[in-house]
Amino acid sequence: MKDIYIKTIASKVGIKEWQVENCVQLFEEGNTIPFISRYRKEKTGGLDDMQVSEIQHWNEIFAEMEKRKAGILATIREQGKLTDELRSKIENCVVSSELEDLYLPYRPKRRTRATVAKEKGLEPLADRMWEVSIADPLAEARKFLNDKVSTVEDALAGARDIVAERISETAAIRDDLRSIFRTRRIESKATKAASESLEAQKYRTYFNFSMPLQRIPSHNLLAILRAQNEGFLSVSIDADPEKCGNKIYYDFCQEHRYPSQRLGEQIREAVDDAYKRLLEPSISNEILKEAKEKADIESINVFGENLTQLLLSPPVGQKRTMAIDPGFRNGCKIACLDEQGNLLHHEIIFPHPPQNEKVKSIMAVSAMIEEYGIEAIAIGNGTASRETEDFIKRVGIPNNVKVYTVSEDGASIYSASEVARKEFPDEDVTVRGAVSIGRRLMDPLAELVKIDPKSLGVGQYQHDVDQNLLREKLDNVVERCVNSVGVNLNTASPYLLSYVSGIGPALAQNIMDYRTKIGGFSSREQLKKVPKLGPKAFEQCAGFLRIHGALNPLDNSAVHPECYHIVDKMAADLAISTKELVGNKALISKIDPQKYIEGDFGLPTINDILKELAKPGLDPREAAQEFNFAEDIYEIDDLKVGMELPGIITNITNFGAFVDIGIHENGLIHVSQMNHQKVKLHQHVMVSVLAVDLDRNRISLRLLKTV
Repeated sequence: MKDIYIKTIASKVGIKEWQVENCVQLFEEGNTIPFISRYRKEKTGGLDDMQVSEIQHWNEIFAEMEKRKAGILATIREQGKLTDELRSKIENCVVSSELEDLYLPYRPKRRTRATVAKEKGLEPLADRMWEVSIADPLAEARKFLNDKVSTVEDALAGARDIVAERISETAAIRDDLRSIFRTRRIESKATKAASESLEAQKYRTYFNFSMPLQRIPSHNLLAILRAQNEGFLSVSIDADPEKCGNKIYYDFCQEHRYPSQRLGEQIREAVDDAYKRLLEPSISNEILKEAKEKADIESINVFGENLTQLLLSPPVGQKRTMAIDPGFRNGCKIACLDEQGNLLHHEIIFPHPPQNEKVKSIMAVSAMIEEYGIEAIAIGNGTASRETEDFIKRVGIPNNVKVYTVSEDGASIYSASEVARKEFPDEDVTVRGAVSIGRRLMDPLAELVKIDPKSLGVGQYQHDVDQNLLREKLDNVVERCVNSVGVNLNTASPYLLSYVSGIGPALAQNIMDYRTKIGGFSSREQLKKVPKLGPKAFEQCAGFLRIHGALNPLDNSAVHPECYHIVDKMAADLAISTKELVGNKALISKIDPQKYIEGDFGLPTINDILKELAKPGLDPREAAQEFNFAEDIYEIDDLKVGMELPGIITNITNFGAFVDIGIHENGLIHVSQMNHQKVKLHQHVMVSVLAVDLDRNRISLRLLKTV
């Protein structure tokens, strides 16, 4: 990678150039983000996975820019217009808009007013105006009258068209206008279509809206642009045409020289035309696109943070689980799962109206709890959730059986997916949905990786942002979460395995097939026998895979096989076995890390090994906790201003957090009502009711405390 790109990335990420250079080299060698951030800290200077991910993002952008530069240089060279100065400017460019500005005068064009004027032979007249080499443009224009140009005004108009296009293609002028437009206000007004549409009413806040572009929150901008795309708003930037025209004219005169009065009038007319017809629409679109890109990044980051918290939600672990997808008329779908999440039994009960088969349902639930040794109950948070939770608590379940409310977001997407059909080819979507709810309680990460993150209900305008950037971010988030937790090699699904560093879908299936063939892995070394899992793939994945009960206890830890010999030496120096060392905090505390530094394994790696030996295979996630909504609150009509209620955070945005308080509608804690506290997804909170809008089903809340 060129030095100009390395310097730029280092500046953007806020790190040293050597760290960028080493990361890029590691990428080129086929290393993944999780592997680099976890096992190559000496080379990266301890960069975390977010920083490594950002370096990879910019590395790919500049690789594409380099290809773009090659194409631009080839085009200009074919035109015979490539000078050493222009080549240098292009080769040293690191900003996309600047690169395109340099290319603009040479880019092949569709037929324009300027090209028509050139066809009439008016380019020499435009050249003299552009070079300010004539004092009387009218007299000069008479020289260009011909069968295609009948009047002096026609000649001047054509020359002005050429000058206007050149002005619009001048990099310095375009850059100055960008600076002006960035400081202006974005304005939106309702269109005629908005006044005739009920659907447009959700955008009425923006029907006569104005705000400085640099201050507008990302969610406001994305809403405005969505409404514009739907035809309900006209959007503009309020740059002053006269001031912009003066600036362009001044820049022109500085670049050339001040013209005579008559020529100045012609140049000024060309300037005004260039601004109104060419520059204002182009720069306005550029700046709105630039603002949207920033809003996209902000929204995607919020989505990524929410997704991280969702995927790392506390699991209840390997417990026999009863999963309930609640409902009224169609009943409650129940699935009983074993410790591994395998389906043991399913049926439907009808404890609610209109059937009201309460006694029969109580007997059915009690029988299932006893027969299948149920240890936890997961109830979906959709329709009839509260009523089903109340019913279950009246069943008289054993004290050791805990009841949890589980988000249903995306469950219907999963149940109808190809993934679900492969897992349960003989079951219908209702059974698959119930199973998904239960598995989410047992291990949210393992289950949620099967669902498109956009369907999980934790985003902000996720369908409006750059989809490629969103996919890149979310894939990185899922990969980071999976590898930070680690994966049980003998129980993981192929969907979970596919996110492990260095594996992917095809290799995940090969691992599954080989696991079935040998009846389960007993060591990481056996991975080397998996078809098409070569040395590089083994290096990338081994440290993130866990084997419970392995002969070598390090196979159930985050210690990489490449460092096993270091641990063996530590144990030998203490005159004990490696098995005796693992988990023995007293002995581990006696080890001097400096003594074991060798080759590429420096102090960061040795310290990581010691931390892992003290708590081998520890799941970084917290334990799941029970939660109870307020009694007697089931509908929005039950709410009163001033009520204090328990709730669960269901989504976090830039403008606030949404809270499930046990009714059909989520309430909103606006950022102004957060009391300077930060919340996390699925966190338990206490809130007070500020306002209830029955017409729009909106509930405003204030955060009292986190629980």
